[in-house]
Order: sequence, then structure tokens, then C-alpha cells
Amino acid sequence: MNTWFECKVRYEKIDEHTGKSIKVNAPYLIDAVSYTEAEKRIHEEMQKYISGEFSVKGIKPVNYSELFFYDDGQFWYKCKVVFVSLDDDGEKEKKVANWMLVMADNVKEAYERIEESMKGRTVDYTIHSVVESNILDVFPYNLEEATEELDGKSKAFKED
Repeated sequence: MNTWFECKVRYEKIDEHTGKSIKVNAPYLIDAVSYTEAEKRIHEEMQKYISGEFSVKGIKPVNYSELFFYDDGQFWYKCKVVFVSLDDDGEKEKKVANWMLVMADNVKEAYERIEESMKGRTVDYTIHSVVESNILDVFPYNLEEATEELDGKSKAFKED
């Protein structure tokens, strides 16, 4: 299960219309196991994209149950999906809200992509809302890279 952190990053960029330098506070989503790792990872990721100085102004955990990546999507949409199940006695309906992110070009496409992603699931659900998110980019944890790093450390550790 992923733990997502929203990181607010402040930096300067050139406005495309005016050509002037403007300060931007942009939210990014990063997968990490702690605040410390989230800060380390967002610094590593931002250094790849921002040539000047930047600072991390805030880190907060966010509760997204699933993310759906699509290469052709331009924006991230935050979707509230409510699952309906019966309680242990089978008498009362129990509703559980989940927040999901999906990449799409517009609200309609985001809704359709959530529907497509939910096909084949046996639980009843309803999509309560689809809203464009202000998240600029998402950086999932690269498991293969972490495994290689861990293997390298464990090998070096065993040799000593």
C-alpha cells in the first residue's frame, strides 16, 4: 500500500505570456514512507526539473486509495468513490468513501476512466465527485530501483 504525501514546492519560473520571472507555489504528490523520506525524494525529483533554487514549503500526508496513470492525460482529477457493502450481520448498508486520482484531459474523461478502472470489481460503488486537482505531477516509488539499492547495501554489508 502506498503512502502519499503532498509537497508544496516554491520556485521561480518565467511566465510564458509576459516573459517576467514569477514565484510559484506548486503541489506535487510523492510516494514515501515518512515525512523525512518525502522531503528527500521531492528534493531529488525537483533537482531534475528546476535549474534554479527552490524550497519545500509544506509536506502533508494525503489519503488516496488508488491512482490511475494514463500517458495521454494532461491533468490530475480527484475523485470521490463510495463503496457500498453490507455490515457483518448482512442487514445494514455500509458506505466507505475513497479518494482516487486519475489522469485525464477533462472531467468527463476522468469519470469514464474511473468507470473503466472499476470494471470487474465485485463491490457496488458510486462516483460522488470528480474535480480537477491542482497537483502538477506525481512521483511514485520505484520499487525496482529501491530493490537494487537494498541489494547493493546488503551485499556490501555481508562482505564485511
